[in-house]
Amino acid sequence: MRKTSIRLSWSSIALATLLVFATQSTLAQNVAAIDPGAEAAPAAAESGAPTAMIETFHAGLLQIMKEAKTLGFEGRIDRLAPLMGETFDLDFMASKTVGRHWNKLSDEEKVRWAETFARFTTANYAGRFTGYTGEEFVTLGVEDAARGTRNVLTKIVVPDGEDVQLNYRVIERGGDWKIIDVYLNGTVSELALRRSEYASALKREGFDSLMASIEDKIEDLREKGKSEG
Repeated sequence: MRKTSIRLSWSSIALATLLVFATQSTLAQNVAAIDPGAEAAPAAAESGAPTAMIETFHAGLLQIMKEAKTLGFEGRIDRLAPLMGETFDLDFMASKTVGRHWNKLSDEEKVRWAETFARFTTANYAGRFTGYTGEEFVTLGVEDAARGTRNVLTKIVVPDGEDVQLNYRVIERGGDWKIIDVYLNGTVSELALRRSEYASALKREGFDSLMASIEDKIEDLREKGKSEG
């Protein structure tokens, strides 16, 4: 098992607090429904490739965190947007967060939702990675997963605290590995939790209301960013 490490801010763990939207029973139902399906490509022969991608992503985050105060919230968004776009399959994730309702959206609505989901995901990271305080991010290895995907296993070593397991499900897209899900404590799926919130809201309140609620969340993050000390 290959093992490498970089430093990561403990503020990243706060990202997880935004994911707890669903009950455990709802989560169990939704996890089974989230799958790359026919879009998945066969796993590459080189097992280190997805691990290297995750480490590159973390290195980019590390640099942003070291400059977080100087960059400010908007500056972090500007730096994060291309990094997130290169690392995550955000279009795939956007489609899965609304479940079966995705196929009922018009082409225009699909484009609007994918763009808004990407902006919120980036703003969410910008609002959480606000500094560097000496935590260590350790890459533990990579495991095969369903339908040609892999799980990259990592943990955050917290000084004077408990380690936190943070795993990434990745898939090969055109020769590049992309993140399609993040698992807190190794098991809690971000996609499943977001699907529980967004799909329910879409069914209950409609597309325009869901869009407005996400725009409100982005604005809340922006306002909090302006008040940073």
